[in-house]
Amino acid sequence: MNYIELYIPTPNSVQSEIYMAQISDLPFESFEQEEFFLKAYIKENLLEECRKEVDEFLYTTGVQWKFTPIETINWNSQWESNFQPVEIEGACVIRAPFHEAPANGAMDIVIMPKMSFGTGHHATTFLMTKAILEHDFANLKGLDMGSGTGVLSIIAAKLGANNIDAVDIDEWAAENCKENIAMNSVEEVIIPILGDASSIDGCTYDFILANINRNILLNDMDKYVKTLKSGGFIIVSGILEHDIETICECAQKESLKRSKTHLKDGWAAIEFNKL
Repeated sequence: MNYIELYIPTPNSVQSEIYMAQISDLPFESFEQEEFFLKAYIKENLLEECRKEVDEFLYTTGVQWKFTPIETINWNSQWESNFQPVEIEGACVIRAPFHEAPANGAMDIVIMPKMSFGTGHHATTFLMTKAILEHDFANLKGLDMGSGTGVLSIIAAKLGANNIDAVDIDEWAAENCKENIAMNSVEEVIIPILGDASSIDGCTYDFILANINRNILLNDMDKYVKTLKSGGFIIVSGILEHDIETICECAQKESLKRSKTHLKDGWAAIEFNKL
């Protein structure tokens, strides 16, 4: 599915923050913020539903905004030309198949993303990985919601989880997840599932990993928590720092208690326990 880039020129970083806060309630999936511009990305079909609202807001600001179609990126070719392995806390290295395995004894995760999200380079994947590495997954059953490349599932599997449902709504992500699972020899642990939150109805999990985005988290939090055992934990990301309290308020309504918050480059990952 193609994405649309919204480009908004800004006089300074403070104004970029203001614009981002104003449109963060809409179904934009990610933002790129610099001192003199803000870029926001949204699926083409979702923009159709909120285009009028966006245009009306930006008209009042007096800026000259622009929408540009973005073709789906082939991450495979991007990696081969630009990618460098990512080391996280000295304990885990996420690399491509054409790089050598780490020599320091760190957990070795091999990912070929193609057109899926989850390489460790984005702050949210880095934060999720950092949080995962601090947990004991021995013999636990879990859910990786919005699994992308499957990288988070793979790390949890290598930390001892014995059953993980890796769910993603995009067909190419589910296929790429299968390939990466096989590449990391965890096929017996991780089950790729093509679908949305409705695909986990009736399931029960010890833990949930959800690196998606603010709006999906707010919309589906109740569905996730319904599947989580009492005493289980959920780690979420895909959210900006200024969304932390909104996410926490939603989580509290679902009997979740915040245990830890991780921050990097304006992004956040939050850990909760089910009471």
